[in-house]
Amino acid sequence: MTSPTHAPAHPCAGCGASVAFAPGTTAMRCPYCGLEQQIAPPTRQVREFSYEAFLAKPRVQTLAPHQFTCPGCAARTESDAISKTCQFCGTVLVADIANDSQIAPEAVLPFALNRDGARSALRSWVRTRWFAPNHLKKVTEAESMKSTYLPHWTFDAGTASDYVGQRGEHYWVTTSYTDGSGQRRTRRERRTRWYPAAGRVARDFDDVLVPATTQVEDLDKLQPWPLKQAVPFHPDYVAGHHSLRYDTEPPVGLEQAKLVMRDVIHGDCRRHIGGDVQRVFSVDTHYSNVMFKLVLLPVWAGNYLFGGRTYQVLINGANGEVQGDRPYSAAKITLTVLAALAVIGVVVWLYLANRA
Repeated sequence: MTSPTHAPAHPCAGCGASVAFAPGTTAMRCPYCGLEQQIAPPTRQVREFSYEAFLAKPRVQTLAPHQFTCPGCAARTESDAISKTCQFCGTVLVADIANDSQIAPEAVLPFALNRDGARSALRSWVRTRWFAPNHLKKVTEAESMKSTYLPHWTFDAGTASDYVGQRGEHYWVTTSYTDGSGQRRTRRERRTRWYPAAGRVARDFDDVLVPATTQVEDLDKLQPWPLKQAVPFHPDYVAGHHSLRYDTEPPVGLEQAKLVMRDVIHGDCRRHIGGDVQRVFSVDTHYSNVMFKLVLLPVWAGNYLFGGRTYQVLINGANGEVQGDRPYSAAKITLTVLAALAVIGVVVWLYLANRA
């Protein structure tokens, strides 16, 4: 199929240069003259879409990349990105996704953290890394730090789950034993009586979030996200920032979301069983009114160089949460282990001394 025509760059009203969304604001800012242009407030609410209706529609299995023609230098490029900058002249490029065969983003959580904020979050993260080499604290910025919107699915569903398990109730008994000196002694031991249990629990899930891209790992570690602050998708919010197109289809995303729901449902079953301890043997869950949407979430992605090795770091562009690879100091780990062994040795010595 032929990819749709792409929108021209967002021109600055002052100097004509391309403007980009300014994180932490509701405006687009010119990087040259600083002029800001307010983004029009949304005229609608973020919507959810019926998963059943989605399954009933024919789907294109193989999608061509977006074809961009730069309005600045006329360079023609292809990309799976929704938005990016021209690699030749830096002009802002945003795909026209109105007629795209893929599901269009319904919502976007705008960047709240600008580049300086991302640097500050990285510095704080570096300073609090236990067992990291001391020189790591000198790392203050990731190389090639890039602001990227990453696609995620959210799913809503009503669930009703029938479970079978057991309820355990503790009781105590007195038993006798012979100690090391041959003396007969008694002690209290806890036992558990098990009773059959079965029942039904119900729960409604809202905005269960799963990544819709396989190009970036460990996205789950950046949660939680303030999804209530997401706004209806508008190309102005992604202008000047890289935006990935999803590569995980909704059916795969739903199965991942069900795994998240399963852990919550199992907790519901245990609470419903009651008692002191529980066993859950089987859970049969029925899903109803499944709704979904595609949302773009802001991430600062970059790498930093330390000791001749490159480490990746991801920063939540909404709240500054940082996740990433880091080096470890073998010397610090060794000293900590030796200190712990020394403490254990002192405790054992004191115990034996008191027994003597």
